[in-house]
Amino acid sequence: MAALLAACDVAPVQTALPAPSPAQPPVAAVTRAQFNAVARQMGPVATRICRERSPHLICEFTVILDDRPGRPPNAFHTRDEQGRPIIAFTESLIRELRNEDEIALVFGHEAAHHIADHIPRMQREAQRGAFVGGLAAALVGADEVTTREIMDISATLGARRYAKPFELEADRIGAEIAALAGYDPLRGAGLFRRIPDPGNQFLGTHPPNSERLREVERAVARMRAGKPV
Repeated sequence: MAALLAACDVAPVQTALPAPSPAQPPVAAVTRAQFNAVARQMGPVATRICRERSPHLICEFTVILDDRPGRPPNAFHTRDEQGRPIIAFTESLIRELRNEDEIALVFGHEAAHHIADHIPRMQREAQRGAFVGGLAAALVGADEVTTREIMDISATLGARRYAKPFELEADRIGAEIAALAGYDPLRGAGLFRRIPDPGNQFLGTHPPNSERLREVERAVARMRAGKPV
C-alpha cells in the first residue's frame, strides 16, 4: 500500500493496494457500512490533528468512495483548487481490506499526507529539479526539445528523492491518528504482511513493507511511552 505520486499540478498522493495472489484463500471483506463508520470516526480526529499541527491549512476533509466498476484498489489524497483536502477510496480497495483497523490506518495515512503538506513540498522539489536540469541543458547547449526532456526527468528525480521519507512520515502520523480515533494501528498494519513487497528500489516511490511496518510499530511504542510521535 505504497505509491506516493506528485506532479507539478495539484496531483493526488496515492496509495495503491495490489490484488492478492490467486493462491491466497478468500477472506471476508469489510463492508461499505463499516467504511462509512470508520470515516465518520476518523474525520474529526484528523481535522483536530491538522488544526493543531498545520493551522495554515484547510482541515475539513471530504471523503469519497469511488464505486465505479473496474477501478483498481486504490486510495489517494488530493486538494481542490481552494486547497480543501479530499480523501478517496475505491470500493475495490475496501473489498481488499480485512477489518476496520486497516481502513483507519489507510485513512490516517492519506490524511497525514495533507497534514504534513506533502503535495506542495514535492512540487517544490520537482520545480527545483527542473530548474537544475534546465541549467545543465543550457550549459551543454541542448536544443529546446532536449532541454524540456532533461527538465522533465530532473523534476521527476527531484520529487522522488523525498517520496519514501514522505511515505514513512505519513505512516507514522497516520498510525497516531488511527490510535487517537480508537483503532489499533498494529492490527491495521497487518496489511503490510500480506501485500506484495515493493523492495528497496533506487528512486522508487515507496519503501519496503518491512520499513513501513516498523514505522507503525515505532509510532505506537512512542505513544505508549507518552512521547511525541
